[in-house]
Amino acid sequence: METEFLGLIHENQKIIHKICKLYRDSREDQEDLFQEIVYQLWKSYPGFRRESKVSSWIYRIALNTAIATYRKSKISIDYYEEFPEHIHPSNEKTISENEERLFWALRKLNDSEKAVISLYLEDFNYKEIAEITGISDSNVGVRLNRIKNKLKQILK
Repeated sequence: METEFLGLIHENQKIIHKICKLYRDSREDQEDLFQEIVYQLWKSYPGFRRESKVSSWIYRIALNTAIATYRKSKISIDYYEEFPEHIHPSNEKTISENEERLFWALRKLNDSEKAVISLYLEDFNYKEIAEITGISDSNVGVRLNRIKNKLKQILK
C-alpha cells in the first residue's frame, strides 16, 4: 500500500506544489504545507474508493488542507524527516517572472476563488470543478468570469 501511495504522490506532486505556491508565500511555508498535505492524503488513502479521478481526490484533500491550515497561526509539522528521493517538498524548478506575478495575483484572491481558478488552470471541466468544490456547474462559470475580471484588476 505504501509503495502504491508514494507512486500516486510522485505522479501528482505538481498538483500539490501548485496548491502550496498558491496558498503560501515563503518556500519554508510551502514545504510545511506540502508535508501536511501528504500527511492528510496518507491518512485518507485507505478510505479512497476510486470513485473519482486520483487527481480530483488529491485536489480536494490539498485544497481543504491548505484552507484549514491557513486559518491556523503557524504550521509546524515534522511528520517526515526525509521524503523518498522522487518526492520533493520543495519544487526545484525555477519559475519565470510572469509565473511569479501570476502567483502573486492569485494569492490576492479569497480561498474559494483560489480553489476554483486553480482547478480551472489545471484543465478540470466545470463538472469536475463543481464536484471538488461543492458548488453547482452553472455557478462555476459565473465564478470563473468574476475571478478573471478580478485578476485583470489586480494585474493592472
